[in-house]
Amino acid sequence: MKILTVCVVAALAASATSSVFAADLNKAVVWRDFTDTVAPAQQQAYEDGIKAYNQCLREHHAKFSEPTVTHETGNDYMYSTDVGPLTWAEMDTLDAQAKACDATWRAQGNPHVKSETSGFMVTQPEMSHLPANWRSQTPPPILHVIDYTLKPGRDASMAFVDSVKKITAAADKAKWPYYWMTAQIEGGGEGAPDYVLVIRSKNWADVGTEPNPALWKMVASVYGQSEADAMRKSLDDSIAHTSDHFDRFKADLSYTAGK
Repeated sequence: MKILTVCVVAALAASATSSVFAADLNKAVVWRDFTDTVAPAQQQAYEDGIKAYNQCLREHHAKFSEPTVTHETGNDYMYSTDVGPLTWAEMDTLDAQAKACDATWRAQGNPHVKSETSGFMVTQPEMSHLPANWRSQTPPPILHVIDYTLKPGRDASMAFVDSVKKITAAADKAKWPYYWMTAQIEGGGEGAPDYVLVIRSKNWADVGTEPNPALWKMVASVYGQSEADAMRKSLDDSIAHTSDHFDRFKADLSYTAGK
């Protein structure tokens, strides 16, 4: 679904997968993202390395899930794996959970990695519009990932957050049946976006289907046209740069806790 463009929601979201690790799911809002770039000739060996690592996690009954996606557009030779959602406290236990399989990854995965970036994605509930059962849903086949970098300064950040919260409140009030998750990037390093938005789609036909009513029409129905126009301008003015790509969920490259 083409829900959000640069003029719509400068936000970020990640694919929603359930986790048996979190004791309090309402506090499980943190994702650890790893994105690897692989040389074309190394793709098969890299994927075999992921499968070997996941098998090791399975044999050691690791309690965290690691869904993996391939980048279908943009840089096609990239893979992203997200661990979560977890609480911040649970992040302290990840190394111990995975330690038994470190050697497997270093021997069978690392040699085929050209480069890797990592960071935390922190879900922003008041900036996310999700169905009630999102935590129990399996990852969708296709994800539209939109990265947003804001203009420098506190004013741009406040304008962005305020606008997205108002859009989310309008979608909740209107019971708009199109969903997104917003998260903030922390520790992503130089060049990382401030926010990322992930739109979930079941197939390419779903990607190409426009929402009805359109997002800004829905917002105007809640706040009135003049306020919707003002929100749209404020949002546009807060954004310095945006980019996007499509990802595909790969069940054969993913580890699901308890399975």
